[in-house]
Amino acid sequence: MVEGLSAPQSAAAGVNQTEPLLSCRGVSKYFGAMAAVKDFSFDLARGEVLGIGGPNGAGKTTVFEVISGFNPADRGTVLLEGRPIERLPSHAICHLGIARMFQSNAGFDTLSAEQNVLVAAAFGHAPRLIPPLTYGADIRRAADEALDFVGFRRARSTEVRGLPALDRKLLMIASALATKPKILMMDEPVGGLNLEEIEQLMALVRKLVAAGITIMLIEHVMRFLVQLSTRVMIMNHGEKIYEGTPAGLAQDETVTRVYLGERMSKRIVAYSAGVGPQ
Repeated sequence: MVEGLSAPQSAAAGVNQTEPLLSCRGVSKYFGAMAAVKDFSFDLARGEVLGIGGPNGAGKTTVFEVISGFNPADRGTVLLEGRPIERLPSHAICHLGIARMFQSNAGFDTLSAEQNVLVAAAFGHAPRLIPPLTYGADIRRAADEALDFVGFRRARSTEVRGLPALDRKLLMIASALATKPKILMMDEPVGGLNLEEIEQLMALVRKLVAAGITIMLIEHVMRFLVQLSTRVMIMNHGEKIYEGTPAGLAQDETVTRVYLGERMSKRIVAYSAGVGPQ
């Protein structure tokens, strides 16, 4: 456990550490007659970094929507530590330990960076029948720990709408951490960042894993996906066309034909060795 961040809920006593942390079984999501996700199944182990790739419209974000409760599945089961969650609302799923970082730079633009994380710490960890009139010491400590952990260096009184892209992403991660998640879902976390900023996010993801947080991420930047993931899934037309090691992507003919192309497949070999350009 990394110093300065409270233990995730998955470390709680009495939890079966051998069963999958998250399981999807036969999940389907339709929009009219179109199957955005079709009979999708996978397990997520504790401490894993599961990377999901694929063409635009492949169903990647829809999988995140289903798991996090923003757009419930039409069919199938989602289990968190053996408990069905596919019919729970998104806030209840967050309270159980699944936090989500969105593709867009979400936040309360007119609030300060600190206030954004305080809101997450106050409402994202446990249900509250009555909103607090003030933030207690425990809430403020959780917010401070989260901001410190991600390395947020700007004045915490800065309004969010004035922050550059990297700082807004760090703030989203800090807000997620303030809920004390078991799983952090990251949807294209390095979109819009330059090479130096991507390196910073890669280091932060490794730090999150070292802190005991399980990661699911969607990304088109293949170096980020390949070098961080312990396992990769590639989707196309709502179905899984590959599941395996990052290094195995370059040898899969279907993935090369549908998604990567020959040039990127050759780069995957270098990425898997920890070298090569973006």
